[in-house]
Amino acid sequence: MSEFFDALETRDPAEREAALMAALPRQIAHAQAHSAALGEILAGVDAAAVTSRAALARLPVTRKSELLARQQASRAAGRDAFGGFAAVRYGPAMLRLYASPGPIYEPEGTARDYWRAARAMVAAGFRAGDLAHNAFSYHMTPGAFIMESGAHAVGCTVFPAGTGQTEQQLQAIADLKPQAYLGTPSFLRILVEKAAEAGSDIASLKKGLVGGEAFPPSLRDWFSERGLAVYQSYATADVGLIAYETSARQGLVLDEHCIVEIVRPGTGDPVAEGEVGEVVVTVFNPDYPLVRFGTGDLSAVLPGQCPTGRTNTRIKGWLGRADQTTKIKGMFVHPGQVAEIVRRFPEVTRARLVVSGEMADDRMKLLIESAGAQGLGERVAEAVRDVTKLRGEVEVVAPGSLPNDGKVIEDARSYK
Repeated sequence: MSEFFDALETRDPAEREAALMAALPRQIAHAQAHSAALGEILAGVDAAAVTSRAALARLPVTRKSELLARQQASRAAGRDAFGGFAAVRYGPAMLRLYASPGPIYEPEGTARDYWRAARAMVAAGFRAGDLAHNAFSYHMTPGAFIMESGAHAVGCTVFPAGTGQTEQQLQAIADLKPQAYLGTPSFLRILVEKAAEAGSDIASLKKGLVGGEAFPPSLRDWFSERGLAVYQSYATADVGLIAYETSARQGLVLDEHCIVEIVRPGTGDPVAEGEVGEVVVTVFNPDYPLVRFGTGDLSAVLPGQCPTGRTNTRIKGWLGRADQTTKIKGMFVHPGQVAEIVRRFPEVTRARLVVSGEMADDRMKLLIESAGAQGLGERVAEAVRDVTKLRGEVEVVAPGSLPNDGKVIEDARSYK
């Protein structure tokens, strides 16, 4: 089998972009017509005109909090459990549905490799004929099924181990001798350590694809020292595979069947390449046609192409969470308000709201990057009061001096 899942991974970037932009208007029109929620969110949008990333960036971002709120309202009214986002209904077109924390309910349609995980598995070394030990949960959430469907698309057999029952899992590995592991990295470490303590033979395991939690380089190296080549995938129940690691070990390569944007947290505005922001995804899934879905995760584009020959954009992986809403003197302040302040002043390029002090003594200071303008600090301070209904200091700092960590609001208060 080739090193690549298909030829899409190595095509010319211009060809990829043209294909994505050609498919985008059709997907938006489909979402408007078949998803009641997206029909409302995208009301008045001319789908045929959305043929570029700039046009896409003008559409609203739907964040998980809004999706949850719509689902809850719909269920409370005795209507659709999916809040109008799903384009399929119970029956032959929906094989299963799942619950994620919230709860948020997600459908699974009938497409082979529904969440597109097979591409990540091939990059991790999975091949037809492998036996994969799947230690993701098969209970209510889709994690195990995301991986199982991908493994089947590659041609693997799957042992549905699920979570827990470590001793029984070690026995199954010793008996069945799987080559590959699917699950969280923390549970794989538990299996390896318990096997060493018990003298269990798990030497057949040589490769793994992990997800669901952070996978630091130190843990990756720990596995490597024990003969396990483990790679990470980045996927969600809502949109499926977003990006995956390759043998180059340089960031994560984007999936071929989604459009990924990195936007300033709390807004829908794309950031400059390399700047940290929220991951926003548009998928071409006809059953759950999410357009500009805000994952709430932070990442950044990694410049250049993957040394493996894959030509799609790379991101740096998971860099934290984007939701930085905080309460100051009893008032909620969110990143969107900071963005609104910045929009009022073209001479301000970036901003960061720092909240300090101790309990019951909140102080806030807005740091703004600007080359400087007469009276700018005073004018911005007035905007701060207008937008947040709170008083705060404003400090003008040199362009490029604020940290590139995706934070718009920094809570530096002491809670001792």
